[in-house]
Amino acid sequence: MKINVESIVYGLFAFYGLFLVSGCHQFGPTTKYTSAYKIATDDSTLAGDTSPFLMPYNRIIDAAGKSVSFGDASLENHSLDAVLLPDKKTLVVEDRFGIAFFDVKQQQLISRWDYTKGSNLKGSMSSFSGIKAIVYHDSTYIFWGAGGRGKPNSYVMQAVWDGSRARLVRTIPFEAIAPATIALPNEVAVKEEAGELYLYAVLNGNNQFVKVRIADQKVIWTAPTGVAPFGLTMIEEKAYITNWAGPVPDASNGLETAGVPWGSAYIDPRTGAMARGTVSVIDIRQGKVDRELPVGLHPNAIISSPDHRFLYVANGNSDYVSIIDAQKQQVTDSIFVGLFNRGNGYIGSTPNALAINPQGTTLYVANGMDNAICVVELGSKASTTATGNHQIKGYIPTQAYPSGIVLNENELYVTNLEAVGPRVANVVDQGSQGKNPQQDTKAYNSHKQLASISFIPVPNATELAALTEKVKKQSLEFRLALTEQAPRPNVAPKPVPERIGEPSVFKHVLYIIKENRTYDQVLGDMPQGNGMPSLCIFGDSITPNQHRLTQDYLLLDNYHVSGKSSAEGHHWSSAAMVTDYTEKSVRAWFRSYPHVLYDAMVYDKKGLIWNNALDHGKTVRIYGEACSCAFDKKQYDWSKLYQMRQTSQPFSYTNTTTISRVRPVLSMNFPGCDDETISDQMRADAFIKELQEANANPNADLPNLMVMSLPNDHTAGLSPGFPVPRAMVADNDLAVGRIVEAVTKSRFAASTVIFITEDDSQAGWDHVSAYRTTGYIVSPYSRLQKTIHTNYNQTSVVRTMEQILGLPPMNVIDATALPMFDCFVDKPDLSFTYKAQPNRVDLAEMNPATGLKGTSLRFANQSTKYGFHFIDRGHDDLLNRILWFSAKGKKRYPAELAGAEDDDDDDDD
Repeated sequence: MKINVESIVYGLFAFYGLFLVSGCHQFGPTTKYTSAYKIATDDSTLAGDTSPFLMPYNRIIDAAGKSVSFGDASLENHSLDAVLLPDKKTLVVEDRFGIAFFDVKQQQLISRWDYTKGSNLKGSMSSFSGIKAIVYHDSTYIFWGAGGRGKPNSYVMQAVWDGSRARLVRTIPFEAIAPATIALPNEVAVKEEAGELYLYAVLNGNNQFVKVRIADQKVIWTAPTGVAPFGLTMIEEKAYITNWAGPVPDASNGLETAGVPWGSAYIDPRTGAMARGTVSVIDIRQGKVDRELPVGLHPNAIISSPDHRFLYVANGNSDYVSIIDAQKQQVTDSIFVGLFNRGNGYIGSTPNALAINPQGTTLYVANGMDNAICVVELGSKASTTATGNHQIKGYIPTQAYPSGIVLNENELYVTNLEAVGPRVANVVDQGSQGKNPQQDTKAYNSHKQLASISFIPVPNATELAALTEKVKKQSLEFRLALTEQAPRPNVAPKPVPERIGEPSVFKHVLYIIKENRTYDQVLGDMPQGNGMPSLCIFGDSITPNQHRLTQDYLLLDNYHVSGKSSAEGHHWSSAAMVTDYTEKSVRAWFRSYPHVLYDAMVYDKKGLIWNNALDHGKTVRIYGEACSCAFDKKQYDWSKLYQMRQTSQPFSYTNTTTISRVRPVLSMNFPGCDDETISDQMRADAFIKELQEANANPNADLPNLMVMSLPNDHTAGLSPGFPVPRAMVADNDLAVGRIVEAVTKSRFAASTVIFITEDDSQAGWDHVSAYRTTGYIVSPYSRLQKTIHTNYNQTSVVRTMEQILGLPPMNVIDATALPMFDCFVDKPDLSFTYKAQPNRVDLAEMNPATGLKGTSLRFANQSTKYGFHFIDRGHDDLLNRILWFSAKGKKRYPAELAGAEDDDDDDDD
């Protein structure tokens, strides 16, 4: 469905105004309150390829100024940061796979350098941010940090720009200091001292700050920092470095810590999230630590005022900017910059980049999750040239997740880390360097995405006021007021209450999170929905239960994941947002790939849905989510465990979690889910056993919230020793069917609702959107037996579960989500009991280990090499091709939807 620009942006977003209910939905008794939440785009798909763009997390993208896309269309591109060259004519953008050069007057890409140009740089990517330029001996040099994913190669790159092309001069290597596996240089500074060039670099992996003489790469000194240092600015003889995870913990103080890659950090026991953020102050004359200043959570960007009197720190997990008085060496003030400062405590604006005007009176803050630049008029407590108090003057819309800002006279240049997401993209001329496909690329695979840069004129007061209203409308601000309505007394229970705190007919929610499928891969053969049968490889013969559920209950054919991989997906699924740490890591995942949420830096300040439930007096049980499962992998392989289950033999394993609050509610009888060696039947067995024990005990009850990870539809590719892909997907499907049957046959059936989602859609393709996936809702109140076309996403599921359980939203994303009202009716069908459909393929059909040749042999070797039996070890495009080959044989691969055939095949992990 084509998106109508005028009706979306300018006609249908009047605050508390016109909210349309599509005639294609028949809401019955829920219409009157459903309509208050709806807008026109709730009946649109994500398929639009012109601005405004719908994103799969309740946001609309229509940036001010001009946005230019760039990058190799076969990759997942992200623009991270930018620097204006001293000529004031050329902007250099640090992107994940290299650097791009733009003529700022023409607003055009003129050249690009990528890591394929360096013989020893295979697999390297740019680090989180930080790029600088300097003129030295009449040459313009550019410096930025880079590293290899899972490799010990960390460099600061030095390139020279001749006005038309970039050439790599050298790579300055940095060795990892144990326990770190990569040094990971991030922010850099370059200074000429006594005629020599010196590099100052923040080493995010080593927890160090280092000074290096560039000519001979001699290390002059190193100094310790806090945990995971990130940003850097320098004033005279002092360097100021932000520490993502705060100070290095002191084991003697008894405060709770949790693991982050290569160490630990102080955490909030309630949520598992980081509890501190700091700025290290280092004397650069000798590399001595002066002091460490407390600031907000997840401090990232730091800049100074033009007169060097003040420093400004963006705190990504706190939504405010800290003000440091450089003379007093103290934090003296803070400025809340979140878009929705309504006193409701919602977080999620995520400030992460800064710029200031030459007069020192206006601060520009990139709010990542707001998709906007916050314009702050500084007051006397943060500027020597300003008077009065700080004021938020307004917001400027950008594309998705602004991550870097350059102010050049009366223009803002903004890097957009997520741009417009993966979708149909018109590939622009890549300049004289880099790939130049010169074609329209249908990017309906989550790892096919262009980067972008926005050129935005600084607005005047009148323009800024209009842009601010536009940002609020594109962020669906009106829904916040609906979350704040007080519950009414004596309201009859409903499946999804109209207001938070009003009663629901449901007392129990079971939330099942699966792995990595798209809608077309599984349900593309359903004539009732918007599917493409030719793309369906796991149809009704392999997933009979999922197909049966859509017929017995409802079919969601416009349902979307919110992220592009499991490292994003499990946090979107359980927290309804991701943090700046996750966004800065996308596609590179230098420090961790936190799909089982073992890295404490992943969590946002408010935590995840289970601690939201616990905070509000609800009971919780977690099955396999947010944990790792340890067992003797030399003793147990897939076949051995499968045979043991057949003969009811016990299996010894241990679930562990880094989140202290999860431990008491984590099922130790349900195997954790970071390894597919364990059949999903064993997981279903464990849950059903607990359910039946509760069902048999009249004094027992189910938990209010049950969160389950059921991962084996990920598959292990063609790895010998594992079932063929269709068998693993069928195993997952049967587990789903058995669980649903057990619930519907229990005495808890009438009071339980089941939500089932994929965590992400990266292992597949789809003809509508790279984000579209399968979703299922099972309850006696969901026996609609029809197709729901409403545009829903994972945050809608989280919001609906919160509405049912009487929980307030955790952040601005789930607070603006559309509850899934039209998936329920007020009158239940209590007579229906679901019957699990038997598997139609052999669950123990194994990938052959011998007798292979040609493509079969190559794909089997690659499946083993890249460890596809572990969840998301990379090389997703390769796994996609393997899945297609396994299902379709030599039938032409849909490269126009899923990616070119040679992507990633030879990359090292």
